[in-house]
Amino acid sequence: MIQSRKPAEVLREARQKDSRDKRSRVLAVVDQLVAANEPVTFSGVARAANVSHWLVYADGMREHIEAARCRQSRAADNDTRASATVPAGWKVEQRLLQQDNRRLREEAERLKAAVRRHLGQQLDQVGAADLGTRIDELTADNQRLQTDLAREQTLNTDLTKQLVEAHDDLAAARASIRQLIRAENTTSGQS
Repeated sequence: MIQSRKPAEVLREARQKDSRDKRSRVLAVVDQLVAANEPVTFSGVARAANVSHWLVYADGMREHIEAARCRQSRAADNDTRASATVPAGWKVEQRLLQQDNRRLREEAERLKAAVRRHLGQQLDQVGAADLGTRIDELTADNQRLQTDLAREQTLNTDLTKQLVEAHDDLAAARASIRQLIRAENTTSGQS
């Protein structure tokens, strides 16, 4: 049988779960800051984890944050010692190289943009020139076809006239042959 829980027990369990969630968020934020090599501060952790300042100073949380800060401080000390052994001229050289690299990257981007614009303009001009040439070709073809059509229409008209004349000549020849045949028949019938 399931026992019913009292409201106080339900509330206590909810508060404990909320506390565990907040503490795990604090630990996760500290680990993220360390991994990103960003400074770990109590206020920064509280803000990033969206918890109260009281919680980051609570037992268990404070020790974890302080340990992360100590690790970062030791790493910074090691970096300082390592950079102290590097000659100052190299540091200046490194900064100058970084500035040159940044300037060269910006110039490369600017040149790429200029090339893109120039290519676009060339494509537009080539397209327009090609279209003009194509229009000229089509106009010449159209004129040639119109001339051919006019010539063929004239030829057609002449041939039609010749055909009509040939029909007329044929009809006249048939009529003449019929008259000759009749005349021959009448003369041979009288003899």
